Amino acid sequence: MNRFVDSLYVREVAKITDKLYQHGWDERNGGNVSYRLTKEEVKPYEDTCEVLRRIPIACSEEQLVGTYFLVTGTGRYFRNIIDFPERDLGLVRIAENGKYVDLMWGFNDGGRPTSEFPTHLMGHQTRLKQNKAQRVIMHCHPTHLIAMTFTQPLDEKTFTKTLWKMQTESLVVFPEGIGIIPWMVPGTIAIGQATAQKLEQFSSVIWPQHGIFASGSSIDEAFGLIETIEKAAQIWTTVQTQGGNIKQTITDRELNDLARAFGVTPHPGYLEV
Repeated sequence: MNRFVDSLYVREVAKITDKLYQHGWDERNGGNVSYRLTKEEVKPYEDTCEVLRRIPIACSEEQLVGTYFLVTGTGRYFRNIIDFPERDLGLVRIAENGKYVDLMWGFNDGGRPTSEFPTHLMGHQTRLKQNKAQRVIMHCHPTHLIAMTFTQPLDEKTFTKTLWKMQTESLVVFPEGIGIIPWMVPGTIAIGQATAQKLEQFSSVIWPQHGIFASGSSIDEAFGLIETIEKAAQIWTTVQTQGGNIKQTITDRELNDLARAFGVTPHPGYLEV
C-alpha cells in the first residue's frame, strides 16, 4: 500500500483540500473530506496491502461493511495535506460489524479519521440510496454563507430562493435547494442523524453558524456545489453592502424558464407557477 501515496485518489484529495484552505474555508483544522473508493480502484495496490491498525468508530453502518474510504484525519490542517498526505490522510475499510475501520494506508503518525467520520458515513449511506454514483462528502466553512445564517431566517425555502435569485447558475447547480438543520454540537451521532435525514432531499446541508456539509459523485462535483452556493452568498453580501435596495432580480417565472431550458426540476412548491 505504500505506492498508494502516488495514486490519483490521494492527489485529488490533496489538491482539493489545498484549494479549500486557499479559499479560506478551512482554517486551522476545520473541515473534513471523505472519498468512497471501489474495490477495483484499490485492487492495484493490494500487493502490499495489510491491515495496519483497527480503529473504533462511534456508529454502526453495517451496510457499508467492506467499503473503502479515503478520509482526512482528525485535528489535521488542510494546508499541510498536500505536503504530508501519508500522515494526514488515511485509507480505511469498514470492518465486519461496522463499529471499526481497518486502516490500510496513511495516518502514519498514529492518527485516526476525522471526528466527523460517523456523520460522513451516515451521509454516504443516505446519498447512495438517492444516487448510486455517490462518492464524496465534503464539510467546510464558507465565510459568506456562514454570515448569512446570522441574519437570514433559517427557513429552507426562503434561504434557497434567496440564493437562487443571486445568480443564474444557482438553480441549475442545486435545483433541489439546500437543507438546514438547527445549530448542533459537531462530531456527535445526533448531528449525523439530523444531517443524514436532510440528505434524503438535498445534496447539501447548512450547519448554522458553522458551515456546510455537501455531497457529490466526484471531488469536482462536491467542491463545485459548495463554490456555487458560496458565490451566491457572496453576491448577496455584496448587494447588502451596496444598500440592499434591489431594483431588479430573477423572477419566479424566469427561474421556471431556466429550469425547463436546463432540464432540472426545482424543489416542489418553492416557485410560483
